[in-house]
Amino acid sequence: QVQLVESGGGLVQTGGSLRLSCAASGIIFNIYTMGWYRQAPGKQRELVATITGGGRTNYADSGKGRFTISKDNAQKLVYLQMNNLKPEDTAVYYCNANRRAAGGSNNYWGQGTQVTVSS
Repeated sequence: QVQLVESGGGLVQTGGSLRLSCAASGIIFNIYTMGWYRQAPGKQRELVATITGGGRTNYADSGKGRFTISKDNAQKLVYLQMNNLKPEDTAVYYCNANRRAAGGSNNYWGQGTQVTVSS
């Protein structure tokens, strides 16, 4: 059974920081690209950041310079450090695990954690 469990969300003031965590189980962690996505009310889910099995990172423009994705392969943990938060960062943040191979692909989602940034 695959599980992705997010934690670390909460209510912060504009300019504050949060560190989100995602604990993965049931996957061969090092061969997956891990990612953080977010979804605000009435909006579609959008990519925030990804990190490949080899550690290559990619960021959406919205978080560049403010957000940092990292991981701990031994602990199967993915982090999203968010600094200088803005009200427009308010959303449910989801952890994602994705694998693409010749034999097929797998894509998994966590349940989400709420981030609210007050103005």
